Amino acid sequence: MLDLLRHATKHVLAALVAGLLLRLWFIHYYPVVDGDSLIYGEIARNWFWHGIYGFTRASKIHPTLIRLPGYPLFLGVGFFLFGIDQYLKILWLQAAMDLSACLLLASFAARMISRRAGIATLYLAALCPFTGNFVASPLTETPTLFCIALALYSFARYVEQPRCNRWFWSLAFSISYAALLRPDGALLGLVLIPAMFWYTRKNIPASKNARLAALCALVALLPFAAWTIRNARTFHTFQPLVPRYANDPGEFIPHGWIRWVKSWAADYVSTAEIYWSVNGVPLDIAALPARAFDTPAEKAETSKLFDAYNRAEIMTSAISQQFGNLAAQRIHRNPLRYYAGLPLVRLADMWLRPRVSQLWIELRWWQYRQHRAETIFSWAYAALNLGYLLLAAWGLKKRVPFAGVMVAYVALRCLLLMTLETPESRYTLECFPMIFILAGAALAAQKRVISAPPASSNPS
Repeated sequence: MLDLLRHATKHVLAALVAGLLLRLWFIHYYPVVDGDSLIYGEIARNWFWHGIYGFTRASKIHPTLIRLPGYPLFLGVGFFLFGIDQYLKILWLQAAMDLSACLLLASFAARMISRRAGIATLYLAALCPFTGNFVASPLTETPTLFCIALALYSFARYVEQPRCNRWFWSLAFSISYAALLRPDGALLGLVLIPAMFWYTRKNIPASKNARLAALCALVALLPFAAWTIRNARTFHTFQPLVPRYANDPGEFIPHGWIRWVKSWAADYVSTAEIYWSVNGVPLDIAALPARAFDTPAEKAETSKLFDAYNRAEIMTSAISQQFGNLAAQRIHRNPLRYYAGLPLVRLADMWLRPRVSQLWIELRWWQYRQHRAETIFSWAYAALNLGYLLLAAWGLKKRVPFAGVMVAYVALRCLLLMTLETPESRYTLECFPMIFILAGAALAAQKRVISAPPASSNPS
């Protein structure tokens, strides 16, 4: 990092200043503090000021396990330092954190590829509106991106210098905290811990190498031991992460309804207009796409179920079961669509849809006659997103060091995302640190290839 600062000071300062201005612009014009942000904030307040990790209901605090403690811890520390509910200062902190992540990724590229690749990576990361936009929301995305950047840089330095303990502990910390922020953060450890063993296997005795990898995994898992014990004592259940549907024990989960949505949902609009509408919001059958029905009889049955729900605007067990019966018929009729076709379409939607969910853009942005400027802007955003992806694909052809590690992470994440019924483009945002590095390699001549640390390196 210091080498990049010494030899490319003007570029580093220019990229960071431009990146800071971009993030401050998002914070000023497009702050989003609602939904999950307020959930995290309430948990943080009750945890830090009342000693109970939970929500206030009817003047009483009830424990919860629907969110991991990583981000409430981050917010709680911020509230302690800046004042309760001082979200604006949290956003400023996230802006600094995000720019630090950009520097870490640039330093990785500079050391592993070339100085030019490092500069290109820094500009690509600092000026990316997709990651920069999320500093304006108190959500897990910005700290997660920082953890991924820190993990990649620490991993590369550990492979270079396995004798240096600080890179080992930095790697273990970033893996652990990424998983504490969100359940899918565990993918980072699943990829990097085997990789640290593999890339140092020629320079560290096998037994000691295995012990170091196991120690890294143990350190990363330690916080989850406390979380699991707390959940067992409080809720009498084994829950090392969070439930699949973010529910507390005993809460009703409409599995039939969820399976029916999964039998036709393919884009973010379906998630926002239909899936998130229950409970308390009426359902409009006109909002359903044509693919939600295979036959006129099925459409009529769906309409009846919508009417039954709308009478009380509550998804009951009986209504959910009937939706589940519809889903079973659809799956039996076309299992390939349910198990392969729709998951792939949802994954494509998460990668290619314009990343405007954090902006004040109409949900149906493509309806040009109703909002022309927003349609043009959204298509431009989609083109920019595609440009990043194409540059990264081009960078893969340049034998970037540890490209296999980065591709493995992206592939595992894609497999996980294919199991979701709710496509959101933010779920692919965690792959952008790898995209920045690979795209930076595409824009710069490669001068260095590293597959293992120098032969003289020995573990401590």
